[in-house]
Amino acid sequence: MAAIPGHADASHGHEHDHHHPTGFMRWVTTTNHKDIGSMYLWFSFAMFLVGGVMALVIRAELFQPGLQFVEPEFFNQMTTLHGLIMVFGAIMPAFVGFANWQIPLMIGASDMAFARMNNWSFWLLPPAGTLLVLSMFMPGGSGGVGWTLYPPLSTQMGIGMDFMIFAVHILGMSSIMGSINIITTILNMRAPGMTLMKMPLFCWTWLITAYLVIAVMPVLAGAVTMILCDRHFGTSFFNAAGGGDPVLYQHVFWFFGHPEVYIIAIPAFGVVSQIIPAFSRKPLFGYASMVYATSSIAILSFIVWAHHMYTTGMPVAGQLYFMYATMLIAVPTGVKVFNWVATLYKGSLTFEAPMLFSLGFLFLFTLGGFSGLVLSMTAVDVQLHDTYYVVAHFHYVMVAGALFSAFGAVYYWIPKWTGHMYDEGLAKLHFWLSLIFFNLTFFVQHFLGLAGMPRRIPDYAQQFAEFNKISSIGAFGFGLTQLLFLYIVIKCIKGGPKAAAKPWDGAEGLEWTVPSPAPYHTFETPPVVK
Repeated sequence: MAAIPGHADASHGHEHDHHHPTGFMRWVTTTNHKDIGSMYLWFSFAMFLVGGVMALVIRAELFQPGLQFVEPEFFNQMTTLHGLIMVFGAIMPAFVGFANWQIPLMIGASDMAFARMNNWSFWLLPPAGTLLVLSMFMPGGSGGVGWTLYPPLSTQMGIGMDFMIFAVHILGMSSIMGSINIITTILNMRAPGMTLMKMPLFCWTWLITAYLVIAVMPVLAGAVTMILCDRHFGTSFFNAAGGGDPVLYQHVFWFFGHPEVYIIAIPAFGVVSQIIPAFSRKPLFGYASMVYATSSIAILSFIVWAHHMYTTGMPVAGQLYFMYATMLIAVPTGVKVFNWVATLYKGSLTFEAPMLFSLGFLFLFTLGGFSGLVLSMTAVDVQLHDTYYVVAHFHYVMVAGALFSAFGAVYYWIPKWTGHMYDEGLAKLHFWLSLIFFNLTFFVQHFLGLAGMPRRIPDYAQQFAEFNKISSIGAFGFGLTQLLFLYIVIKCIKGGPKAAAKPWDGAEGLEWTVPSPAPYHTFETPPVVK
């Protein structure tokens, strides 16, 4: 067997194995998809705690009427940064972490397609997260612009806003690079015999999500760049006095913002589509329809953006179109929910922690979808716009949707990652506490919104006091519960009962990697010619 001409002999690849960096430098320079996946997950959890503390500042202030703990300006900074950090710092990196860990294993690839770019796309995140947090301490802070950064406020704030714009740019670069990597890996590095329609659904959902990211992240970059120009370079994109229009920003932002909701939700669908069949002990019902439904959701997500803007004075014909288009998204989403329930039907179900979180996801995400359907109706939304009903709706989708499925994913895959089983009893406790406190926090917010309590305000009328008290107690309970999750994960990493080769024994579809042989090109050593 001769080596390919022009290539070093295969044995040379291992000459420097003992010179690999260790300690901190190993993590800085690593190109291993598992290392990078782990770093994404730890980073996202750190940002989750930072964003969570900000949420608790908000809930502490709202525990009772009157100003207690923080100044209104600081309260507004908390609402802004809590949103930005949770979306860009916690949820998105978490799912990219799962993608990095699992996709190469699921499709039989040796690693991600662009290993060094993979390293870079992670290491852009810590500086961006730092910039976001630092914006609080700059003159003018991160002001009350909300995570949407609406002008004219965002064009008039201090230097903190420039920090946030810069952070958003860097986060967008990271997301785009990660997505290019995921698409290339899935399309080019599948094991022989694995067609696209044989891939695990998690790979499908990430393939679709990655295309969404590449399509909309530049739109967000354009929107914040226009704000930057309005702030410093004398343009008037969003300044009516100079011929611009502040509502233009809302159109550009939500053209990014609505697909962004699905960038967060679709990988969660993928996780749940892996877990439910495993613990039902039967294949996923309607695999092809799941792929088509997910694609439909992704496409429809581009044509419904202005349902966030019913109150901006758009023509009635426009309102009507966006209302119907938004309702249409309920159809493929309903298909997915039907398929998950049909997978459960007559399965031999067991209720380990991953399954509990998936069922929690199924129930609460559906509820969040229903409140979204309510808000899609223009006449209703005009009344509920910018009230706590909207806050309740999107937290049911983001927390009960994305976060619960992420917890499920960690419990499902951590035996594979560490070789140890986590503490099942504690994990179930984590689920039940999370479920109860989550509903305590956000269910009552539907009533607050229906009664007319506006969001993003630090003080409120006496009539809202009871529900706010319940909501704040729930929020602190939910926050403390996540420390239990941290304890479970660290305990599992340090050791625990040894995990079996197939930890969820006998569960169909639980092969960690594909049965087909690994591709001949491992990208470690040059391929040899027989």
